[in-house]
Amino acid sequence: MRAAVVRTFGGPEAVEIAEVPVPEPGAGQVRIKVAAGALNPVDAGVRAGFFGGAGKTIGLGWDVAGTVDAAGVAAAWQVGDPVVALVAGVAEPLGAHAEYVVVDADAVAVAPASVDAVHAGTLPLNGLTAVQALDLLDLAPGSSLLVTGAAGAVGGFAVQLAAGRGIEVTGHARAGDEELVRSLGAARFTAGGGEPGGVDAVLDAAVLGEAALAWVRDGGVYVGVRPGGQPGSVRGVRTDAVAVRPDGARLAELGRLVDEGVLTLRVAETYPLGEAAKAHARLAEGGLRGRVVLVP
Repeated sequence: MRAAVVRTFGGPEAVEIAEVPVPEPGAGQVRIKVAAGALNPVDAGVRAGFFGGAGKTIGLGWDVAGTVDAAGVAAAWQVGDPVVALVAGVAEPLGAHAEYVVVDADAVAVAPASVDAVHAGTLPLNGLTAVQALDLLDLAPGSSLLVTGAAGAVGGFAVQLAAGRGIEVTGHARAGDEELVRSLGAARFTAGGGEPGGVDAVLDAAVLGEAALAWVRDGGVYVGVRPGGQPGSVRGVRTDAVAVRPDGARLAELGRLVDEGVLTLRVAETYPLGEAAKAHARLAEGGLRGRVVLVP
């Protein structure tokens, strides 16, 4: 089968399409025939060597939507089931940007029925990052939350999920994105930044760090999206960062929210798997509102 890999670190040109063996599922695993999978900034980080693995062949891709192709012993899935999953790993020989991928059965969820596979393939990484970040924030209804990068994938999901929990959301993004951010459920919008100490919490999807921390009230909470990259605590503010992990049960909940119209899945462009390097180059150009998706 074909898979997108890197053998040497670098820019988009480092992405190769390799012929590799079709993986076999073990006990408690399933093999998914991939229909689509989003390209995310973490893939660019893997490609550039930010996570290590020099000298190895490293697979790319974390998001997968497709159908179950084979199931190992004790895997409660049937061949043909439409599914989504998070394929987590930054230095593994095979990622989700391939024709087939094997994952643990408990990382898999039924695909949302109201969207096609291309859209479903944008949900796992960014949706789970957003909901797990909100879990770390642990805010009560009525709390005030500022989401940086609110027009992006993680930030957009966070705005919708937080608003659905009764949290008063301020979206932080470029001025031209105000209409989009408000449509996602933000009660307030800012392009210039928040007031010092003005909110109970910040979810820093744009990785602004200390600048965003300053907007949190004394004793509030800051959660970032780069594990270990959160600023140190000041003024009694609890600081943390989400390290996204596979969770089929939570992913199934997110899929139901898609079907209920609570979560919006946004696709910017699609590329065939064979043009993965072009897709990486498009991601590097920036300016996207929605995900680039690879389609085998």
